[in-house]
Amino acid sequence: MWNIGRKLFVLIILAFITGLLSSSLNEKQNKNPNIIVIFADDMGYGDVSALNLEAKTHTPAINEMAESGIVFTEAHSSASVCTPSRYGLLTGSYAFRNRLKGGNVGGYDASVLGLKQNTIAHLLKNAGYTTACIGKWHLGFEWATRNQNEKPSLDQLSKYSNVDYSKPIKFGPNYYGFDYSFIHPASLDIPPYLFLKNGLAVDKQMILTSDVYPKSLETTQHSWDKKHTAEGDIYWKKGVWWRDGEMAKSFKIEKCLGNIMDEAVDFLRQKALKENPFFLYLPLTGPHTPWVPDDQFKGKSSIDTYGDFILTIDNVVKVINEEVNKLGIANNTMIIFTSDNGGYWPEEEIILQNHHSNYGRRGQKGDIWDGGHHVPLIIKWPARISKPKNYTHLVSLTDLFATFSDLTGQKIKGGDDSFSFNLVLNGNFSKPTRNSMIHCTGQKFFAIRKGNWKYIDMVGSGGFTNPTQIQPKPGEPDGQLYNIKSDPFESNNLYFKYPSVVADLKLQIKRAKESSTTTELNN
Repeated sequence: MWNIGRKLFVLIILAFITGLLSSSLNEKQNKNPNIIVIFADDMGYGDVSALNLEAKTHTPAINEMAESGIVFTEAHSSASVCTPSRYGLLTGSYAFRNRLKGGNVGGYDASVLGLKQNTIAHLLKNAGYTTACIGKWHLGFEWATRNQNEKPSLDQLSKYSNVDYSKPIKFGPNYYGFDYSFIHPASLDIPPYLFLKNGLAVDKQMILTSDVYPKSLETTQHSWDKKHTAEGDIYWKKGVWWRDGEMAKSFKIEKCLGNIMDEAVDFLRQKALKENPFFLYLPLTGPHTPWVPDDQFKGKSSIDTYGDFILTIDNVVKVINEEVNKLGIANNTMIIFTSDNGGYWPEEEIILQNHHSNYGRRGQKGDIWDGGHHVPLIIKWPARISKPKNYTHLVSLTDLFATFSDLTGQKIKGGDDSFSFNLVLNGNFSKPTRNSMIHCTGQKFFAIRKGNWKYIDMVGSGGFTNPTQIQPKPGEPDGQLYNIKSDPFESNNLYFKYPSVVADLKLQIKRAKESSTTTELNN
């Protein structure tokens, strides 16, 4: 009898201790949320059908996030093209502060990140997170070459490089705070085409894309984007093209996005139930060209290949949300959906498809007008966000750095141009978190938004829309001033009407460009 009682007593004590440990574990897990940033590539604000009632694209999974989370209606990337926008998101600093002063890099180029530069991955790792980067990198790194004294270079005739793919890269994601990385070096239309896992090529045997893919099809018809290709590049139809170059033998252009999604799901399954929270940075390769929708979505949209590809992007969002639910971690997982810049969607495509990728704004990817950098930003976090809300004040993707800093209760060097919107996550939707921001294009043209004013320090689009730059004649304005609140389409240039506003904003751009540290634009 005594033995039974003693055993029962021991079991009760063990259960009590287990309960305490479980409670302690849950407390640790609940202290900071898991964070997933799904970063689309060239997806316009108007491509999300919940944000554009006239959209010809359909995004049911992204819409579900909007219906249960926060929609930031005035969110902007810090630049209107890939590399500088990614730099801004990861570092919390404007890309004109880096060595390229806001330019883009190719697949073989060196890193634009400083050797001692902190990222949001460093920040979250310092707070106890397990961190991963899975998807498109496009910030450069250092390749090993067959001759150690050579820099990476490409033979334009053979299309092969001097890179030694058997050796690890330097200064990639793992150097910048990520515990795990599975990346494609740049955009999916830029060689080399391969996956790198923790800095090592998954497949080291290289061939050329033209060895596998025909350069054209019998059905090929050229469109406005053919201008981006050179002799020998693959061009099948509008949106379905990529540059010829080195490709891992096992790599498939049309399977790249699916491979990235599968890798992300594997990471979630491995890390979801661990003691530490996780941060997954998931930069997708679409809907940037090439438009390569998954087979299940081909022919499912009303605007051909692009619409089918948007459904493929939306499916990634669906799969990630469903996996988080299956793992039982949805309540305290913050899922962020956004895009690196506006959609590449010229006026002729708007007319042809009756769809405006950059709905309600002028311009497109690459431009200094809002269409170049106004992006969807939606945050779902059931533990903190109980019902859908819109936040209508200015937010920059650089602000993730300061927001995560506040969220984890720490300070770390970096985020020079980052302002926390943690108060919005806490339910305060009335207060602005920043009053101004600077925009730049890949061609290094600048604009500043302050309050309702937007000043552009040149005349023209500054990007892909023609004319890129207009040389003003005597007596004509040499800049553009718009009241965004009353004129969101930037159609009425008020340059001469408000000279004092022009002078003030022009000076602030000059000071920002000249500074190597934070310019306090809110003063």
